[in-house]
Amino acid sequence: MAPRSPEIPVATRILLVRHGLSSFNLEGRIQGRENDSQLSAAGEIQARQLGEALRELPLTAAWCSPLQRAQRTAELLLESQGGGLTAVASEGLLEIDLSPWAGLKREELRQQFPREEQLWQQSPAEFQLQRADGSSYYPVRELHAQAQAFWQELQRQHPPEQDHSVLVVAHNGILRCLLLAALGLPVSDFNRYAINNCSLSVLNLRPGGQLQIESLNTTSHLGEPLPSRRKGPRLLLVRHGETHWNREGRFQGQIDIPLNERGQAQAAAAGDFLREVPLDRAYTSSMARPRQTAEAILNQQPQPVPLTSCPGLVEIAHGEWEGCLEEEIREGWPELLSAWQASPHTVEMPGGETIQQVWDRSVASWQQIVAGLNDGETALVVAHDAVNKTILCYLLGLGPADIWAVKQGNGGVSVIDYGPGGSGQPVVASLNLTGHLGGVLDRTAAGAL
Repeated sequence: MAPRSPEIPVATRILLVRHGLSSFNLEGRIQGRENDSQLSAAGEIQARQLGEALRELPLTAAWCSPLQRAQRTAELLLESQGGGLTAVASEGLLEIDLSPWAGLKREELRQQFPREEQLWQQSPAEFQLQRADGSSYYPVRELHAQAQAFWQELQRQHPPEQDHSVLVVAHNGILRCLLLAALGLPVSDFNRYAINNCSLSVLNLRPGGQLQIESLNTTSHLGEPLPSRRKGPRLLLVRHGETHWNREGRFQGQIDIPLNERGQAQAAAAGDFLREVPLDRAYTSSMARPRQTAEAILNQQPQPVPLTSCPGLVEIAHGEWEGCLEEEIREGWPELLSAWQASPHTVEMPGGETIQQVWDRSVASWQQIVAGLNDGETALVVAHDAVNKTILCYLLGLGPADIWAVKQGNGGVSVIDYGPGGSGQPVVASLNLTGHLGGVLDRTAAGAL
């Protein structure tokens, strides 16, 4: 792929942060809009840690929920950054309204409201509660509408043309709904994401309203490489390290270019990052650059891990574009290149594949890998930019037209969790973690695939 035009320039960067660990979090109580929950001592440390990690990025604006746990997180984070900026409190960032449940411990909730609690877990968009006056309401649907309104206001206040870096500190539920609003996804997708305390998610908003997810739910700045997992299988999806052609911006496709020196270092860094994560199985594209990356990661595992080659995970075939620079392609196929950058799902490159063809084979390979895993097992999957983007779009509820909405850095790690037996809707627990490559932002090459 030629991600240069779709990938850059970044005009407005939105930094989504969940508040630090709160008193109610520690006690296992339902919070919602309850404002008695305070930022704990551990949560204050988390806020300072993230502020320190973000020192490299000058912030131009900050917003926060008016609830005290979010306000305190924003205050400490901005202090650690050096001060000079104050977060604006907005009711558009209030957490979900769970007033009838507020303060209950989770076991009390399951005992007193078993049917409602099960619906809340399995079908949150259909979940109802009753207000004090006896009227019924849908908390998640209301939160989704609230998030859509705030997202529109955020874009109005910080248009991409002004090149802003905007901090948004809020809560688990509202941040999930903000992601849905930004991606244009329905409220039924509420459970597709995990948002940990004081995690960082980065959205890049470009002129014309194009959105790119740079990362989701990064916690490495807290000394927690990966978020806590569910009881079912976990998969770690990794893009191969850098090649010389990545650096030059050449279209690689299915030409078997190996890692360059920087790519080898990225692969080794990913291996060190995952050293304490026991891997049970590993899968790779049959091409050299992902296989070299997978081997570098597995070499740092304490026990041998079987590595399986999957032909369905090979990179997109660019046909006559392979080996070419973007400017060379523009000379020969200007209209087709423009279509590729604007509407990639409509393009079949001369002698190459369509995104739909890549989608079909990569998602089928992914599903086959998931079906072969046991509960509690962790599998490593190493592939390519286009392949990873199609898999992640599938997991996020997006389509082939949306591949530019997902960033995949060389050596970046994404984490996907399934329920017992691989059942239920998969959860994207983290996306494009690159902290092991230096800093909380993705600084890897933006060259072609």
